Amino acid sequence: MTRLPVRGRDREIAALRAALDTVCDGQGACVVVEGAPGVGKSRLLAELEELARRAGFDVVSVRADELDQYVAAAALQSALQLAKGSDQATAVSDDQRLRLLDSITDALEDRAQHAPVAVVVDDAQWADPATLFALRTLPGRLAASRILWVPAVRTENGRPIVARMSEDLERLGARRLTLGPLPQQELQHIAADVLGATPSPELARLLRGIAGNPFLAIELVHACADTDALKVQAGVASLLRQDMPVGFRRSVAARLHRLPEDAVRLLQIGSVLGREFDLGTAARMLGRQVGSLLAGVESALQADLLSADRPRLAFRHDLIRQAVYENLPLAVRTALHREAADRLRGSGGRPAEVAWHVVMSSAPVDEDSVTTLHTAVRELASTAPDAAADLAQRIAGLLAPHDRHRITLLTDAAEYLGRTGRVHEALDLVDATLTARMEPQQEASLRLVAAEIHQAAGDDIAAMTHLERALDLPGLPPDVRVRLLKTKATGHIYLGDIRAAEQTDTGLVEAAHRSGDPAVVVSAMVFQSQASFYSGRLAHALDLAEQATARAGTESAALYLRPPRIPALWLATVLTTTDRLADTERILREGQREAEALGLGWSLPHWHACRAGALLEQGALDDAAVEAEASVTVAAELEITRTNPQARSVLALVETRRGDLARARDQLRAAEAGPGTDRQPYGPWVVLARARLAEEEGQDAAAAAALAAGFGGGEPARLLVLPPSHWPAVVRIAVRGGELSVAHAVSGALHGLTARDDSQQIIGSVRAHVDGLVHGDPAELASAVTGYRRSGRPLALAAACEDLGALLATSADTAAAVPYLEEAAQLASSSGAVRDHERIRRRLRHLGVRTGAVRHPTSGPSGWGNLTESERKLIPLVVDGLTNRAIAERLYVSVHTVNTHMKHIFTKLGINTRVELTRLAVERSGIADPQKMICTSSGVPRKNHTNREDSP
Repeated sequence: MTRLPVRGRDREIAALRAALDTVCDGQGACVVVEGAPGVGKSRLLAELEELARRAGFDVVSVRADELDQYVAAAALQSALQLAKGSDQATAVSDDQRLRLLDSITDALEDRAQHAPVAVVVDDAQWADPATLFALRTLPGRLAASRILWVPAVRTENGRPIVARMSEDLERLGARRLTLGPLPQQELQHIAADVLGATPSPELARLLRGIAGNPFLAIELVHACADTDALKVQAGVASLLRQDMPVGFRRSVAARLHRLPEDAVRLLQIGSVLGREFDLGTAARMLGRQVGSLLAGVESALQADLLSADRPRLAFRHDLIRQAVYENLPLAVRTALHREAADRLRGSGGRPAEVAWHVVMSSAPVDEDSVTTLHTAVRELASTAPDAAADLAQRIAGLLAPHDRHRITLLTDAAEYLGRTGRVHEALDLVDATLTARMEPQQEASLRLVAAEIHQAAGDDIAAMTHLERALDLPGLPPDVRVRLLKTKATGHIYLGDIRAAEQTDTGLVEAAHRSGDPAVVVSAMVFQSQASFYSGRLAHALDLAEQATARAGTESAALYLRPPRIPALWLATVLTTTDRLADTERILREGQREAEALGLGWSLPHWHACRAGALLEQGALDDAAVEAEASVTVAAELEITRTNPQARSVLALVETRRGDLARARDQLRAAEAGPGTDRQPYGPWVVLARARLAEEEGQDAAAAAALAAGFGGGEPARLLVLPPSHWPAVVRIAVRGGELSVAHAVSGALHGLTARDDSQQIIGSVRAHVDGLVHGDPAELASAVTGYRRSGRPLALAAACEDLGALLATSADTAAAVPYLEEAAQLASSSGAVRDHERIRRRLRHLGVRTGAVRHPTSGPSGWGNLTESERKLIPLVVDGLTNRAIAERLYVSVHTVNTHMKHIFTKLGINTRVELTRLAVERSGIADPQKMICTSSGVPRKNHTNREDSP
């Protein structure tokens, strides 16, 4: 078929040529090809691949098979010849989705540096879930790279994940090409191409019966020729009789009838095994030696029903396999699927392949099959947890209602659904499963999964209900009880009830340390640190956090703890509140890079959010915003249940200080989404962002009221969720809004903290700042200014200088206020806090001090002046041709941070590609670009294009 010319698809080919041209110009593109079976999708993709290769493209081609639906590996990853790596195997049951995306991204970026790339996926409706995940995610991430994405799918495919991929790609700007039936005239051209003769009117009328389907037209013409029903004379092909079978299945059956019995049986068994199948497996199912089937194989190949271009035999078209398959009686098909599952399991076949046959057989599952099926589910969960959940539920449906394996599978399914955006389905599944009769240990495990899902969704009350009911069950093994207690204790910490957390600790830590599981031991140490921290024993908390982090570094199992139990992540949180703020960056960078290297994608949004908070504490507003955006982006890619509210709150706080209140409101609304946000672990961040925005909008009473609800109780635990430099803001807003009780509560909490632990100088400085605000005491504010100068917190110093200057401005000697206000203005300007700077300048003008104009980022013709210092650092590396991954390695940051910086650069400069960025950089530097890329489209040379990816 690929040797025949493409008929009737001029519009579609023109669209593909345009997409190739777009990629040649340096920008990514995506085209989704869809249509009914046999309408010509594969032929169009073959034409595209030929055009792409002539244009100098590197073509990555994937052809999916129906069995791929349950395969854990990604066919796209295999096509790129990427090794999975030894450490991925150790975490096969963990969430490897981000690792998968990153490895494919790196490979494609590297290829796109040398030539434009076309990623073509045929029969994507059967593609493995990991490949579909990559297809719907990476075109957006790699929009600035020279990559063309072309998946082809059947119009009606029955897989929601495929429909979702198409919808997501359309939202990203993909063009949809729907192949409809061909006009009658084009079918006659196809018949003429096949026969080398013009079809007669009778043959043309016969072609009308196949509804414009080109594949069926070819098969019908072949069927007529094979049965000697055609005569070619004087260049015209005429029918000799009118009783030719029009139905395709009957046509295929007729062709089978003319084949030797060995070939027929081989094709029938092969149709059950899949579009591609192993000859050895088919021989075993037929009770034959492989050698005895060679004649049958030869006959099927000569009949053009099979192809042998790959290591496994394959049907030339899925419609042929489907016709052979559907001509088998249903009872025969199901029995053959059952036998195929048994044969494959006995010969060490892939668990996914065994699982597919078991599901297709719809037969009860015996004990021997369950282990293999469970392995398939857990392997699939590492790259596609939602697909693993669906498979687990389908297998559970084949088991008896009270089968213990059924409960285990449904528990796993709920856990996997909880990793994705399908939280409601997960909790509904838990509720439905709890109605079944089960053993106490099984119920406890199911309720533990439900509790963790509720905690991730921010509903800690519901989580506690499940944990308490689980702990009331009799006869639980010690390890299960420890896990339940540990999760409950963490829940109390989430809710800010430290006393309850400590009461839950009765015997918990001792039991954990007796555990043989290093992850349990490290997790218990982190819990002890958290309890100490939120009780105000900061030095003890820091010591425990460092011990836990050191132990986790020697115990690989502890690396897979979930946030916030990750030791290094917790250590960074503690360090941010101590005098060792400078160490935070190192801990976060090392921990984040290790998490990326291991593919622990579920943890990365938390690393980015924590780093955003630490950078905000250091006064680096631009970089804090980038890390917070990276947190949101990664969480969206992985469909994590709920974006960390800290990330959104940091963005709201940054935009408020920059002066973009509209964007701050948008970020705050996103942070507030979900139930009980204010009482969640990161609730104080949301409350603070709400109050700071209300304050800047001139709503002092509303700002103070928001703080009264969040901090009115004066619990140290609520304050300690926030880094110390934010605490004086709580007091300042409360005083201004008339909520003096809140100000006194915060002051009392700080005095209690320093009474329990006075080891941290920064806490003493904050206490002096707060006391100065509460009592209007310039000496306390001056003490805070002195302390902040050594803290590495420029915005905290700016706030203290402004507060002291404002207080001094009310005295008789206003001149003393000016130096403090000028210092505050300089610090705010350096940090990018435009709104703070403007406010301080107004104070200075009120005192009669002339100030220069506010220095907003300049906007030249290309907006170059809008770039931050961190963004500028990237540009020479882009000019040098480094990929985003290589840039991340060079700058010792996360690749997701680099991705976010690049997105900002493109937006600020009004460009879309790395090629354009390089051209702008070269023009600004005045250096001629020595290399040009000559890209051809459809075999025709095009104009020169600057190819900075290839330039030195």
